[in-house]
Amino acid sequence: MSDDDSQQNFILGFLLALIALVIFFVVGIAVWHKGHAVAPANAKPAVAAAIAPAAPAAPAPTTTVAEVTETVTVVIPDGASIRVAKDGVVNFYFATGSADLAPGAAEALAAVIKGVESGRKAVVSGFHDTTGDATMNEQLAKKRAETIRDVLVGLGVPASKVDLQRPAVTAGSGNNAEARRVEVKLVD
Repeated sequence: MSDDDSQQNFILGFLLALIALVIFFVVGIAVWHKGHAVAPANAKPAVAAAIAPAAPAAPAPTTTVAEVTETVTVVIPDGASIRVAKDGVVNFYFATGSADLAPGAAEALAAVIKGVESGRKAVVSGFHDTTGDATMNEQLAKKRAETIRDVLVGLGVPASKVDLQRPAVTAGSGNNAEARRVEVKLVD
């Protein structure tokens, strides 16, 4: 009889341990997902999340776009990237169908902010590739430009210093990855 009791106690203990393990696993997965939540595609990115650096990016925050002496590009595997060129233009490239900023955009945004603080104005223009529906591409190019403008304003740039301009030709040049971009030019 004690042999049966010890077997029952072992099985009961094993089942309770298994149930506890499953509960801890489910709770752990839920906590992990909460910390790594993905925003819905139609949600505007939060300013802090939009500029959270995940990879080293262009020049240091104390550098202005005009001071860049060589073209610096940060490429992210999903197609999004940032390029600060020596001609004083900052290009924000976007993944297909997305208006989300590439991780690592903080330094490029800081360079634009420095330029604006020195008395210049940021001219923001959105471009798109030639694949898919032309009307949707136009809307997406505008949404991408508005995202850059909103992030700059959210970071303290006066709205009067950010000029959102629709280029004469919104279909960007180059391959499709280069065409999906927002250009920020600093003008006097």
